[in-house]
Amino acid sequence: MTLIKKIFNKIKKFYHLKILKKRYYRFGECKKCGCCCENIYIRHEGKVIKSEEEFENIKKKDSYSFYRHIKVISKDDFGLVFSCNKFDKEKRLCLEHKNRPSICRNYPSEEIFSFGAQLQEGCGFCFEPIVSFEEVFKKVGRNKKNIYNDSSKVVRS
Repeated sequence: MTLIKKIFNKIKKFYHLKILKKRYYRFGECKKCGCCCENIYIRHEGKVIKSEEEFENIKKKDSYSFYRHIKVISKDDFGLVFSCNKFDKEKRLCLEHKNRPSICRNYPSEEIFSFGAQLQEGCGFCFEPIVSFEEVFKKVGRNKKNIYNDSSKVVRS
């Protein structure tokens, strides 16, 4: 790897980790399959919406247009399951693609992993950790080595 590419990758890593506060790089592109428009969980203020009563209260308090575009299709142990009513199931296209809400424009975001969700099979996007497992493993190893080798940190009675 050339020196310029190494420098660029370090700057890119710093930017994503420290400025954007991201943990993953997102790659790929939308295949326009519509899987992200059906059978979805919605988080509001950090929590998955659990009941229809909660959802109705959110819609009353929050005029954000996105909530007008989704409907409850079922419920499971995790929460309510939604579907977008702007999605044409036959054509597999969004009827409001040019005017879709930001949650749709930004999908998928790494936050889906924070509550155990995953990308639908066949999705054109993928995520890669910014800090590799090897880097984390090396850092943990260095920290343990420092703890065991630093006699000033040993507490003696």
